[in-house]
Amino acid sequence: MILPPTKSWASDKMLEPRFRTVKVSALISLMVVVVVWSSSAPMVVESAVGVNWGTVSFHRLKPSTVVDLLQQNKIQKVKLFDAEPGALKALMGSGIQVMVGIPNEMLALLSSSTAASDLYVRQNVSAYMRKGGVDIRYIAVGNEPFLTSYSGQFQSLVMPALQNLQQSLARANLAGYIKLVVPCNADAYEASLPSQGVFRPELTQIMTQLVSFLNSNGSPFVVNIYPFLSLYGSSDFPQDYAFFEGTSHAVTDGANVYSNAFDGNFDTLVAALSKLGYGQMPIVIGEIGWPTDGAINANLTAAKVFNQGLINHVLSNKGTPLRPGVPPMDIYLFSLLDEGAKSTLPGNFERHWGIFSFDGQAKYPLNLGLGNRLLKNARNVEYLPSRWCVANPYKDLSNVANPMKLACSYADCTTLNYGGSCNGIGAKGNVSYAFNSYYQLQMQNAQSCDFDGLGIITSLDPSVGDCRFLVAVTDTTTSTSSSQRYTSWIIVWFLNLLGVWVFII
Repeated sequence: MILPPTKSWASDKMLEPRFRTVKVSALISLMVVVVVWSSSAPMVVESAVGVNWGTVSFHRLKPSTVVDLLQQNKIQKVKLFDAEPGALKALMGSGIQVMVGIPNEMLALLSSSTAASDLYVRQNVSAYMRKGGVDIRYIAVGNEPFLTSYSGQFQSLVMPALQNLQQSLARANLAGYIKLVVPCNADAYEASLPSQGVFRPELTQIMTQLVSFLNSNGSPFVVNIYPFLSLYGSSDFPQDYAFFEGTSHAVTDGANVYSNAFDGNFDTLVAALSKLGYGQMPIVIGEIGWPTDGAINANLTAAKVFNQGLINHVLSNKGTPLRPGVPPMDIYLFSLLDEGAKSTLPGNFERHWGIFSFDGQAKYPLNLGLGNRLLKNARNVEYLPSRWCVANPYKDLSNVANPMKLACSYADCTTLNYGGSCNGIGAKGNVSYAFNSYYQLQMQNAQSCDFDGLGIITSLDPSVGDCRFLVAVTDTTTSTSSSQRYTSWIIVWFLNLLGVWVFII
């Protein structure tokens, strides 16, 4: 997402979609029991810190390998932004709690047809919830459907979709077990100071309906917060305010003092909910994290400091000024793995949010508080042979611009750009990196390293410092896109209407 300057350092806003058309997310659970007081009675919730598991990658690990990675790191909850069959099958019998997501493009049909919502629950929820199956706890209805950039496109669809799905869950005898939520972007609310937080005027009615629905069904409010995007999008944003290490730019709001952007943003939402009469509603942070490449402030050191600071902050149970002693119900770090096929319209950093690289190798030391002092790498990852495609040292590279451009139009070359980890490897190094990225994308097909004779295959690793020349994994899996699955689902829905019962698993 491209982030314009914020109204204040206390409330970081994300005003554009982050182009997550296809993704699966995982939630790491750090078990801390807290008490959230409602207007009627205290409610005990489990506080968790999580991480998104994305699948928009050229080089995908098998879902079973990723689930094993989660289990190795003692992860207890998983959040899926799409009901991807491969991920759901891999999660069967794992004991991991799951949130299944519904893409925005499905809201129109789900809001207009109870038959469609019944089918969705049957195909994507009930079918997996059997003995030894998947422990589905939440369904995320849409993803950031109230973004300003959507111009209200999905606004009128959310509540009807929620109501239809709630009825479908009830008919499936799952309404008491599975909760519906709506992940929102932080641009849904606004203020110059946290205590002044309000939902955008055009969202007041829909938010009143939404929080009433959530409260009635025991569901939390889900929001995505990105201090990195505030820093990336505004030259006026104080760098130290984005972290948890203390700041010389604290925000004073009456008797409350805010030393980090997360607390300021969180309490802006608390204030907005309070103005609707739901100041004690549990809040889940759907996405939060720090990228490791692709921008000046996106690096390994900053990502480690931010994520470790966030985890420590939540585990301290300190809470925020408006909710002292009550941390968020869940926090989902974004993300588990790098996703090299994501759109770079928000920025080159968009492909580098992972705490693990694409092949499941930890990027930096991080204590998740789950019992392991450090992250554990993915096991039994099978790589292609240790071969790389580099610029041919015996050839004139004066005409290499077009071949290099072609390579980068298909493969991921974002680390070569300004602020990237490979930005300083020189012109020939840039060519080699581009050629190798394409070569690995083509699973080391020898012809893919030709480039009119300008490329050559080598067994010597050309990696330099933090600039890693990758080798592809052999267990890359092909995944259907969200739109392809949606099209298939529409066909099945239509066949079901005709009395032809079809199950997609």
